Amino acid sequence: MRSLSDIAEEYDFLEGDERYRLLIELGRDLENMPDALKTDATLVRGCSASVWVYPTQDEDKLHFLADSNAAITKGIVALVLSAVQDKPATEVKNMDVTAALEPFDLKNQLSSNRTQGIPNMIALVKEHAQRISAS
Repeated sequence: MRSLSDIAEEYDFLEGDERYRLLIELGRDLENMPDALKTDATLVRGCSASVWVYPTQDEDKLHFLADSNAAITKGIVALVLSAVQDKPATEVKNMDVTAALEPFDLKNQLSSNRTQGIPNMIALVKEHAQRISAS
């Protein structure tokens, strides 16, 4: 998975439809999530499209499998995950993920339908980081 700073650098040079294409490409590059994990328990609430996020861990590092039934939404999921993927749970617990995503100005670049579930996805990631770092 590409780093958030690498994605931001490319994103800055793009406009309009090119940014959508980049998001779609990021979504395509997500690690495959088995259909068996796409359950009500892994469904992120509040998203206009279906989004599933399944947390795993490797020692104290967080790792997520994710998918969506909408290409641009899947790219947004990939963008959020690029901020936290394979980082220590304690780092993610203290991270301001919303601030990390500010360079992408998603609220002004995308419709509110596409961005409405982002806070819920961030909350899910942070909850998992909190749980892992506490154990």
